[in-house]
Amino acid sequence: MSDEQQKSVGRRTLLAGMGVMAAAGLATGSSPASAQTPSSGFQPARHDQDKWMDELPGNHRVFVDSSTTTGGGSALWYANNIISAHEEAYDGKASDYAMIVCFRHMSTPYGFNDAIWAKYGALLNRNADPAPTSNPMSQPGPTNGGNSIASSVERGMHFAICGRATRRFAGMLAQATNGSADEIYAELLANGIPNSHFVAAGVLAATRAQEYRYSLLYAE
Repeated sequence: MSDEQQKSVGRRTLLAGMGVMAAAGLATGSSPASAQTPSSGFQPARHDQDKWMDELPGNHRVFVDSSTTTGGGSALWYANNIISAHEEAYDGKASDYAMIVCFRHMSTPYGFNDAIWAKYGALLNRNADPAPTSNPMSQPGPTNGGNSIASSVERGMHFAICGRATRRFAGMLAQATNGSADEIYAELLANGIPNSHFVAAGVLAATRAQEYRYSLLYAE
């Protein structure tokens, strides 16, 4: 046999061997490459502090995040728009939704009730004239799309309030009033809006909510 004939036989043998390997891969439902790649099997860790997110009833889960004063009003607006559109276009109802609005960073004070705003409103919003004496989200208005905290709670909405920002605001209020930051922090925690949950950090809650399969929407 000539050298050229030997090379031709060798090539046919190699191709035949590759065909056998491919057939074996199809038979077992895998390929040589995929057989070497382990399946992910990722399962996020669960923590008692986040359990409330998983306990909210509803067939749809949405987390509306906000971090600015204007964004807080928009978040309330967007969350209600989602529910209203679902009711109108899908013949659904508000109870179909596990809906969380997050007030963090500069929108955090919207998570405090009217008693806190009556006491500290001039400090929580120094630019307002006159100084607010109630939570700006307590009343329907142009910044929140004609919605309010009370009407949103009636639709089953819940609120995640940033604990880290709450402590920062407590320090600011203490400095302005010569008070105790720890005492004011406890006061703020005791005066959250209805259906509110003070979380370790708003940014952390946004990530944990996604691990519980909430869709994430950011409001500006």
